[in-house]
Amino acid sequence: MARSKNKKAKKGMDPMLIAKEREALKRRHRKTVLFNDRENALLEEYCTKNNVKAKSALIRRIVMERLLTEMGQNPPSLF
Repeated sequence: MARSKNKKAKKGMDPMLIAKEREALKRRHRKTVLFNDRENALLEEYCTKNNVKAKSALIRRIVMERLLTEMGQNPPSLF
């Protein structure tokens, strides 16, 4: 059902624009993070308690939210 809504929303959009947006959203840059035992235990406990299966998505969301918040409070200056 979600697919049909998605198609309806993009029905009037340019197919080339949609393809360009999809290409821009592909994740190509790998980053590796190491946790100590306590950090890992906390992450595992959180994921178990909240039924989180996609840990990378969780970590990505947390990092990006933090970065966007900080950038909003202290926007980079051009000069």
